[in-house]
Amino acid sequence: MSSRTRVKICGITRREDALAAAEAGADAIGLVFFADSPRAVTISQAQQITDGLPSFVSVVALFVDAEPDYVGEVLSEVPIDCVQFHGSELPEQCERYNKPFYKALRMDPDCDPVAFSNTYRNGNAILLDAYDAKAQGGTGETFDWTRIPSTLTKPLILAGGLDVANVAAAVKQVQPFAVDVSSGVESAKGIKDKQKIQEFIQQVNGAQS
Repeated sequence: MSSRTRVKICGITRREDALAAAEAGADAIGLVFFADSPRAVTISQAQQITDGLPSFVSVVALFVDAEPDYVGEVLSEVPIDCVQFHGSELPEQCERYNKPFYKALRMDPDCDPVAFSNTYRNGNAILLDAYDAKAQGGTGETFDWTRIPSTLTKPLILAGGLDVANVAAAVKQVQPFAVDVSSGVESAKGIKDKQKIQEFIQQVNGAQS
């Protein structure tokens, strides 16, 4: 494998969970700024979560068709390194904030990941997630990884139903740039389990040794 698969722990709602992720070796944490999510955080909560976070852990802000003023407010008030757009945002809407970003694609039966990646050509990566008509993410469901084309030109972030039991197989089969986990390392929605985080990262690292 040419490079190490990185790990993002998404849906962080508590500072202790962010610190546990950093201690376990996570490369990034994700903060959800989408009110309909059970893992949503406010700007004030996000400030508390990121306070004292080690410098080499990236902070990703997740938005779903948010108002531009709100995105701008978050980016001005919280130390965000990268933005994940998880709705129907157009390329120009993602690019307007002059911040590194990537776009999520929910793998519905008719999607074309290559065309999608080319459309968001200024994004740093493409995130592929399981499709659920009733939810935007965090469903705990996987998708058929054989549907991922080998011709993607952007770094691939794999999401959707990953957990301690399947992430090693995912890393070996897909060889993604990064894996993104939320519900797979929780004891309850929005509450991360320190031991599950540690075991998840151990499985990712072990799959590459």
